[in-house]
Amino acid sequence: MLAENLKTLRKAKGYSQEELAAKIHVVRQTVSKWEKGLSVPDAELLMRTAEVLEVPVVQLLGGTETLPEAKPDVPPGTEAIAEQLSRINEQLVIRNRRAGRIWRIIGYLLLAVLTVIVLTVLLLMLLRVQPSHTEVREGEAAAVCTALPESGIMIL
Repeated sequence: MLAENLKTLRKAKGYSQEELAAKIHVVRQTVSKWEKGLSVPDAELLMRTAEVLEVPVVQLLGGTETLPEAKPDVPPGTEAIAEQLSRINEQLVIRNRRAGRIWRIIGYLLLAVLTVIVLTVLLLMLLRVQPSHTEVREGEAAAVCTALPESGIMIL
């Protein structure tokens, strides 16, 4: 809800992400992450953003303005804001865990494939047939040796 509301309210005010970011003293990428739902602002930035966009924080979060009776020492809407931020953070944690698991699985699969490739190359290197020393090379005369076991004389 925050992501959609932030983008809608920002565009309604005619601000670019860069302009809004400058007004609340963050970088443009931070606003982009908020609008994509990849992160959420902390309470202070949320209140500053609501002020710049001239809307109540509750509206920015997508809630209604009818809140239960507020405690005297707590600003109105603070509890509702905290509750909504808590829910948003929980959703982000779940999403990040899933993404982490997916990347971990991809990493393990790539490691397994790389291991198989390396082992295959090593095996092929070990099994490669090398020329034997008894082969006759081209252009060389082959000598036939006959040994006479009794005399120890070799005939070429």
